[in-house]
Amino acid sequence: MLFNSLIFLIFLPCVFTTYWLLPAKHRNLFLLIASYYFYFSYNPWFLLLLIGTSGLDFYLAKAISRTETPAKRKAYLTLSIVSNIGVLFIFKYFVFFYNTGLSIFSNQPHLLSHFIIPAGLSFYTFQSISYTIDIYRRKYKSDDTLKDFLLYVSFFPHMVAGPIVRHHTLMPQLKTVHFFKQIEWGPATKMIIWGFFKKMVIADNLAYLVNPVFNDLPVDFNSLEFIAIGVLFLIQLYADFSGYSDIAIGAAKLFKINLSLNWNRPLLSKSVTEYWQRHHISLTSWFKDYVYFSIGGNRVSTPKWVLNILIVFLLSGLWHGANFTFVIWGLLNGLFYLLEHIPLKKRFKLPGILRWFYTLFFISIFFIAFRANDMQDLLFIYKQIFVNFDVDGGLKHLTGLNDRLFFMMVLAMLLLLFLKEIQEEYVLLKTSSFKENILTPAFYITMLCLIFAFGNFNANSFIYFQF
Repeated sequence: MLFNSLIFLIFLPCVFTTYWLLPAKHRNLFLLIASYYFYFSYNPWFLLLLIGTSGLDFYLAKAISRTETPAKRKAYLTLSIVSNIGVLFIFKYFVFFYNTGLSIFSNQPHLLSHFIIPAGLSFYTFQSISYTIDIYRRKYKSDDTLKDFLLYVSFFPHMVAGPIVRHHTLMPQLKTVHFFKQIEWGPATKMIIWGFFKKMVIADNLAYLVNPVFNDLPVDFNSLEFIAIGVLFLIQLYADFSGYSDIAIGAAKLFKINLSLNWNRPLLSKSVTEYWQRHHISLTSWFKDYVYFSIGGNRVSTPKWVLNILIVFLLSGLWHGANFTFVIWGLLNGLFYLLEHIPLKKRFKLPGILRWFYTLFFISIFFIAFRANDMQDLLFIYKQIFVNFDVDGGLKHLTGLNDRLFFMMVLAMLLLLFLKEIQEEYVLLKTSSFKENILTPAFYITMLCLIFAFGNFNANSFIYFQF
């Protein structure tokens, strides 16, 4: 069930109404059943996988909490991590490593096709792992009921594509009795409208430009057009994924649940380091807390620290997909992250606008690796940009894909996106009664009208559903 589908627009009001009509003691059970139905709509069999892995982690966490024997505690934790990573490996990475191994050791290997990846597998396994690790580290006591823990893992707004929430963020809210009058209608409505605008108006329309280039790889595109497509894909990915997060956060607010911030205007970053502090925050912090610190963090020698950074970025790349293109994407980000941390006696301070252009350019170049279908396509595009640099013809091939009215609409929508981001970043319009009572409602009513005027209602899947 997609957020941008008709069935979700029926599902959400029905769940919302029933939830608030039920006695408080039955609400979590109902929300768990609704969340399982939400996941069941993707693939009924994968619901059993979700229940099985999260149920196993619940009882392993209980076992960790009950015993004081270090060896047993570590064994239970290892079983939790191995079971979750094992499921991830089978569905997401087995085919990749199998085919790679055959390609190395055989001239004519029989390659396997990719398995169907359960929706949200990478997200809910990471959330479940974080729970058992935190119990092992004695951050919390394992005093949660099975019902509450299963809901913690499968709460439908965030289950499929995040944000990846932690125990201390979500579990206390699930155990608190909330009242209908406490609902924050304004923030919830604004988040949902803005999320749908980013997804259906910006991301889905940019897909008409981006997808043909990467899917068909027209060889007559020049260097400038490939760079432009890289920038457009970066914006498409941001609008698509942050749009999902906004809808998820807004929908959760209807149940008086506050999910953690997942995006903080990364397109306004002025360095690669800053970009990774603003981009997909819940995943970045997960790798920081459970991988980076576990292998030593920055409390090690400089060579080991460099290795730790590269390991984290490499694993982050692999988390996104079983393809060498994701490995390249992760390593490129890691290398530039390290370059920005080289200690210099005297740093040359560039103006902010130039640092923004630098970041936007290189992050866009990196994300070409994220989007490319395979290494052959990636190497072709990078060769066109860095070796056979050619700007003859300008953007004529790219602009020839659609009519001028379409491009004017896209440019206007992108301008709206950046104006809103800049306003939130720098607060150009100060808070006032006129802004709160007139401008803000008018803006979101306009956004709603633009969704119906220019939105793509084909229920296109979100990009991060494949992860």
